[in-house]
Amino acid sequence: MSYEVIFKALADKRRLEILKTLNKRGSMCVCKLVDEFELSQSKLSYHLKLLLDSNLIVKISQGKWNYYDVNKEILYKLLSENSIKELLK
Repeated sequence: MSYEVIFKALADKRRLEILKTLNKRGSMCVCKLVDEFELSQSKLSYHLKLLLDSNLIVKISQGKWNYYDVNKEILYKLLSENSIKELLK
């Protein structure tokens, strides 16, 4: 995993909002995220793919639904606790 991929994912306001929402609410299915952000499925999928590729979120498949959650382990490896609190507040 390159830092370039991670920081590219963090450099977008929409992706930061997705991370913040997942951090506050916990695991969410993609259908709820579409409603939350009023994005088309394809645009949301693009953002989720970048977050997944950077390992900042994890995907859990349950039946036909995919649930997403923040990968706090990678965040704590990359950033200080204060930086994470500021990023996800």
